[in-house]
Amino acid sequence: ASGIWIGPGWLRYQKGNQQAQGVLNRARDIDDLQQELELNDERLLELEAQLELKREDQQNIEHQSAQVADQRMSVQQQKGELDGQIKTRQMKLEQFHERQRHLDEELGQVRHKLEEEQILLEESREEWQLALEQTELFAEEKEELQADRNRYREEYDRQRQMVRSEREKLHQLALKRQELTGQQQLAAKGIERIEQQLERLREKREQLTEELELLREPAEGGDDLLDELIERRTEEEQNLIRFRDQAQQLNEAMRKMEKARSEHERDLERVRTELEKMRMQQQTLSVQRESINEQLDEIGGDLQELLRELPEEATASVWQDRQSEVTEKIKRLGAINLAAIEEYEAQLERKQYLDAQNDELTEALDMLENAIRKIDKETRQRFKQTFDDVNSWLQRLFPKVFGGGSAWLALTGDDMLETGVSIMARPPGKKNSTIHLLSGGEKALTAIALVFSIFQLNPAPFCMLDEVDAPLDDANVGRYANMVKEMSTHLQFIYISHNKIAMEMADHLMGVTMQEPGVSRIVAVDIDEASALVDV
Repeated sequence: ASGIWIGPGWLRYQKGNQQAQGVLNRARDIDDLQQELELNDERLLELEAQLELKREDQQNIEHQSAQVADQRMSVQQQKGELDGQIKTRQMKLEQFHERQRHLDEELGQVRHKLEEEQILLEESREEWQLALEQTELFAEEKEELQADRNRYREEYDRQRQMVRSEREKLHQLALKRQELTGQQQLAAKGIERIEQQLERLREKREQLTEELELLREPAEGGDDLLDELIERRTEEEQNLIRFRDQAQQLNEAMRKMEKARSEHERDLERVRTELEKMRMQQQTLSVQRESINEQLDEIGGDLQELLRELPEEATASVWQDRQSEVTEKIKRLGAINLAAIEEYEAQLERKQYLDAQNDELTEALDMLENAIRKIDKETRQRFKQTFDDVNSWLQRLFPKVFGGGSAWLALTGDDMLETGVSIMARPPGKKNSTIHLLSGGEKALTAIALVFSIFQLNPAPFCMLDEVDAPLDDANVGRYANMVKEMSTHLQFIYISHNKIAMEMADHLMGVTMQEPGVSRIVAVDIDEASALVDV
């Protein structure tokens, strides 16, 4: 506004007629401008610092925005999960209402049954009262049983006398057994002594045999000594035969004694068995006597009076049959349990709890089975649909790759969840039925057709191929490159290749060179730009 121009290293102004525009004013203006410049520099630094802070804030905001987006996705996932849980709980609530309705019906049935049980309980009480009245009648029969007790007592005394006599017999048998045992021990010692004598005789016979061998050599007076030794040998053999006969007699006597001992032991065991039976009978009679005495004490009966009133034709078997019959009648009446209602309520509560647990487990199993069936059904459908789509694309792409022929996919089983998939490929001019009969290049082309068929079904952002064209000839490489070129309109390919035909089809080349040993360098070439430079 004042007409002053300022530049780097120069200043231009208009001269006026006023003296204020002199050198001093210019110097002051320069100082002012210098101060203003410094202020502007400080302002600029502050603004740069603020700009840096703003950039950091912007980065934080972008980071927070990404976190918010992630949180939003997680919240959406949680919302989906919560929706599923809500649906599940709604289903459980409906099932709970249905179960509550069933429980109400069962509760009504239980109440009805409880009323019937109460009626039966009243009837049982009446029958119990009748049973009490009959018990008074049984007291008379109990008096008759007292006579049986006396008779059993006499039988008990008689059995005691028999047991005493059997004990005496048992004692005598024990003494006889001890005597036989002593004789057996003596016989064993005699046999041992005879065996020792036999052993000494055997040793002596061996010694005489050795001497006989030595004396067989011709010597003076040997015949006389030989005759003497023969006589001694004859005597020793006779002694040996005698000792053997004695040993045999002792063995025979020992066998007889052992046999007698076995017989005595059998007799003793039989006596013990009979004694044990008598003891059991005695114990049984004692228990019966005590039981009859207790019964008489309870009813206040008199044994002598019962014996006088007991009929002469009365027998124990008849009275036992009558007692069994009366006992069976009492059992049919059943026991009166006044705590049955409380026990029934406790058991009913436990049954309801267990039914609820069982229903929940059954419900969970049903849900799992339904989910498994749904997953299996959806898996079969999706597998079948995917299999058909891939098979359709393979049938279309295989002739393009081979220039003819046919290929298809086949299932190895009927179950979609467990079946395998086999590839049936027939290049032009061949009639093989499986891919295993193809050459290496044909297998590679078949695999390319299958991979491209899968990419047609579910395309990915890019596809990377590593020297797929290595086993192919030039004609097949051309068809492979044309296929890649055709699919590159909607799919980005990154492939590694050393083939010139495949390189010519690429839009952008990247190579790795090593101009210096140990130092790799990447060289990139844009085919379109290179073509434009060549055209210029």
